[in-house]
Amino acid sequence: MKKILIIVLSISSILFTTTSCDKMLEEYNPGGVTADAVYTTPAGFESLVTAAYGYQRMWDGKEEGYNISEIGTDIWTSAAGDIAPDMSKYTIGFQGNNGILKLEWGALYQGVNLCNAGIALIEKAGLSDAKRKQLEGELRFLRAFYNWHIVETWGGVHFTTEQTDGIITTANKTPVETFYKQIFEDLQFAVSNLAKTTSDYGRVTKPAAMSFLARMYLTRGMNAEALAMAKSVIEGGFGYELQPVYGDLWKMSNNKNKEVVYAVNYANDLTFNDINVKDVYQIGHSRGSNNGHLHFTMKYDNLPRMARITEYGRPFNRYMPTRALLDMYGSADARYDGSFQEVWMACQGGTGGTSIPGDTAIIATRTSYAGIPGKTSVVVYNRNAIYNANGSVKNMLVYPTLVKHLDPTRATYNEAQSARDVFVIRFAELYLIAAEAAMNLKDNGTAATYINEIRNRAGKPGRKEEMKIAAADVTLDFILDERAREFAGEQMRWFDLKRTGKLVDRIKALNPDAANVQDYHNLRPIPQSQLDAVTNKTEFTQNQGYQ
Repeated sequence: MKKILIIVLSISSILFTTTSCDKMLEEYNPGGVTADAVYTTPAGFESLVTAAYGYQRMWDGKEEGYNISEIGTDIWTSAAGDIAPDMSKYTIGFQGNNGILKLEWGALYQGVNLCNAGIALIEKAGLSDAKRKQLEGELRFLRAFYNWHIVETWGGVHFTTEQTDGIITTANKTPVETFYKQIFEDLQFAVSNLAKTTSDYGRVTKPAAMSFLARMYLTRGMNAEALAMAKSVIEGGFGYELQPVYGDLWKMSNNKNKEVVYAVNYANDLTFNDINVKDVYQIGHSRGSNNGHLHFTMKYDNLPRMARITEYGRPFNRYMPTRALLDMYGSADARYDGSFQEVWMACQGGTGGTSIPGDTAIIATRTSYAGIPGKTSVVVYNRNAIYNANGSVKNMLVYPTLVKHLDPTRATYNEAQSARDVFVIRFAELYLIAAEAAMNLKDNGTAATYINEIRNRAGKPGRKEEMKIAAADVTLDFILDERAREFAGEQMRWFDLKRTGKLVDRIKALNPDAANVQDYHNLRPIPQSQLDAVTNKTEFTQNQGYQ
């Protein structure tokens, strides 16, 4: 492979064909027709926009995305199958040769480049004025989405709004403020021009752009703007609502619901999910479907009276909750039972195998429950068997398992792909954005009001009053705990900790296995392959703290 920076496919030398989901083709142009010629037709330009959505699939619902955004935080740590302990434990080996970062760097920059190309070409696409504004709004939202992941992950690295057509061998170090200036400009354009709704599920809408803009305002400490924007979505009459039962959010039968403001959607027909399309570096998996169901699942299938079944998932055993996360949920909080599985029934194995109702085989619990004396048929792993006294991990194989990503509708127990959509923005986030912004504005009463909306939904029947908090209860750590209870495993946590300046302190306090974390870990190392490729090596250098 040619050593080049950032972009490995020239936009003018590839053509995209699309079904309901995009496909990235090899550099093969059978008719000598240029991409620019194709994209100057309305149908051709639609294919470019559809393709621009596809790079989200390299992050959302993918192992690499979870590794960067969730693992090695205060709430998630390494299980036995962790493939990147250098990243999750911040070892000295966590450097620019990390393959996960290399893959995501390439995918995110490809997404930016395709958006840049589309924005540059849109005036020539033969679109009506209304359609042009709509599609440009989508491209600008996506460019903001990709640029945000880039700048928060790596800081002030390479930035451009120009289409890269060919090989480049130099890169710039651009201030973080320049990235955000463009992010805000793009999102404000999207908010002004996108339709409020869409009949094509997964396309970005005006309220989705407003919600992401609220997140960006909060990220940059623009609290008045964040509060106002979040409030505009909450009170805007867009038809969103909190699901009455938190656990219902994760039912496959409820994959599309009124709490979802924006989702990366995956087709029920797995062949439409790019399963055979490799990333440009030919490393890792293909873009494929959602594979989140593999990674948070404990190793249950080798335990007594157990077998691998579709219902309980294919256990890759990558990530496990910290003890601190499990202890954040009070007894009145239904989000614990809605998020975690503690009981496994005995199994009848094989394709289509099922659990045996009423025949408990395994318990992995956050409590100190020791089982029923004399009843040895039930094997119990309690908190003292799973964690050491200081909260570090004792047993990396068994633990309460996150169920948010499980998919019992998969065809077989070994199917690695899932049609589950990834909820990128839920309506609940707007309440917690508003609460955090209000707290930062010294208005804890308003903050408590918004938090109580979320906690009221989370309360168990008959115990909702116990969930209410007062203004005096609102602190930054409380909000971070609340966001953990609400969004654990939803690819937000690392960004939450970084935004609030709490990354190092909370990891050191709550995740002993990642206590090597240092201040410089607020940025990730730039892939070494990119540093090796540039010719201006004295200007484009590795992030501070990394070798």
